[in-house]
Amino acid sequence: MGALKQRKSKAVTEFGDFQTPPALALAGTGTLYRLGVRPRSILEPTCGRGAFVSAASVTFPDAESILGIDINRDHLADAEVAACQSDPRIRLSQGDFFQLDWDRFVTESRGPWLIIGNPPWVTSASLSAIESKNLPEKSNFQGRNGIEAITGKSNFDISEWMLLRYLDWLQGNAGTIAVLCKTAVARKILLHIWKKQNNSLLSARIYKIDALGHFGAAVDACFFVLEIDPTGLAISCDIFDGLDAENPSRTLGFLDGHIVRDMAAFKKRRDLLGPENSYVWRSGVKHDCSKVIELMTTPSGYQNGLGETITLEDDFLFPMLKSSDIGNGRIHCRGVMVVTQRLVGQDTGNIKIKAPKTWEYLERHRALLDKRGSIIYRNKPAFSIFGVGPYTFAPWKVAISGFYKKLNFVKIGPVENKPVVFDDTIYFLPCWSEEEASFVESVLRSEAAEAFFNSMIHWDEKRPITVEILKRLSIRKVAAMLGREEEYFRFTDSKDLPLLAV
Repeated sequence: MGALKQRKSKAVTEFGDFQTPPALALAGTGTLYRLGVRPRSILEPTCGRGAFVSAASVTFPDAESILGIDINRDHLADAEVAACQSDPRIRLSQGDFFQLDWDRFVTESRGPWLIIGNPPWVTSASLSAIESKNLPEKSNFQGRNGIEAITGKSNFDISEWMLLRYLDWLQGNAGTIAVLCKTAVARKILLHIWKKQNNSLLSARIYKIDALGHFGAAVDACFFVLEIDPTGLAISCDIFDGLDAENPSRTLGFLDGHIVRDMAAFKKRRDLLGPENSYVWRSGVKHDCSKVIELMTTPSGYQNGLGETITLEDDFLFPMLKSSDIGNGRIHCRGVMVVTQRLVGQDTGNIKIKAPKTWEYLERHRALLDKRGSIIYRNKPAFSIFGVGPYTFAPWKVAISGFYKKLNFVKIGPVENKPVVFDDTIYFLPCWSEEEASFVESVLRSEAAEAFFNSMIHWDEKRPITVEILKRLSIRKVAAMLGREEEYFRFTDSKDLPLLAV
């Protein structure tokens, strides 16, 4: 039993192998038929055991050809038994998605095309972790720049890469793409389409599905339907609560360069859109070595993540709050962080002089610190960290957790005359007095600001609150709406803005 479970786990990890229940596949193709989809040629590039192939055979009797391809020969054998014996239009073939000449397959049959299926629900980082070869050639296909690509934002879902290939195949032609995927992946594909001047999108629909019930996967997932046509220029996507829903519950769209969760709600607060120049959102400290850098306070001293109890000088120790603290409204600091620099790239040799115990502690754990994988630490001073600047040491801050699925802005003040620092999953605005922090907190907690953010935030994301979303709100405009613009200018006119600039 253990070996079988291990093989199953490996298949799920390496190939995102969540086989589609036949009833779900049939419900999906039935939805397409009700929408008026009438393909001449049907392709399932990752057909597995053939659930969608069989469903398409039943639902689309006028289609001329149904082609299923999969890398797994055992799955194809099951698909052969389930589908091919009953329908001569079906052709199954073994092949590696990342190696096949797909242009040849697509041009061999006549359109309109239906590209359907359930591409792998796995990320490139997960595959790299198990040294899988089931990956596309490395490329920055998302167009990430600089530190975004360096620090891991270039991680992507394999299904995202595949869906972009589907769009390439249909370029200049009419057809439909219909896949089961994570809802977050569907949004990424829509954003990719909408950023193009000629997007060729005739319509888009997202039908929510119960991924936990169907696949045992605790993620937000959907049946994602794209109608492609050279004349298309759609910039909205209807969201349906289920495959049997006749009317959308809301409409997602693309406005002012942003993907918007709820267009109707956003339009009501669109006037609050930035730019905001006086308040700049920041992230907490990035160090990638919590076992050494983050210490818990105990009666006998500080304890690190290795279970060691240590005594250090106070010079480089700062009270710390983590994402779980901010997310749950706990503002009592239970630990401290070793902050080795005040500016990125600053020489750390002064630690040895000012705080020899701290230097000895860091030296003792140099191997762990040197093992940090990100290339941002290469060729930097020993024990370097990132996400530090004058803003890190502002005495007051208004902070929010990026991970928690609620808007909870919290005012944070100094502890024993030391500024509180955060981990890098927290976003904050630095403030220079308690009065200013109270003002900023009240603006961000206002009904108008909450409605604005809720129209933007996709709560099913792993990190739903991002700095990109936060910086869209103009604090000045909200202050003006609340009749508090005079306070805004009083605080920002006295602020040393170059100190806070990006």
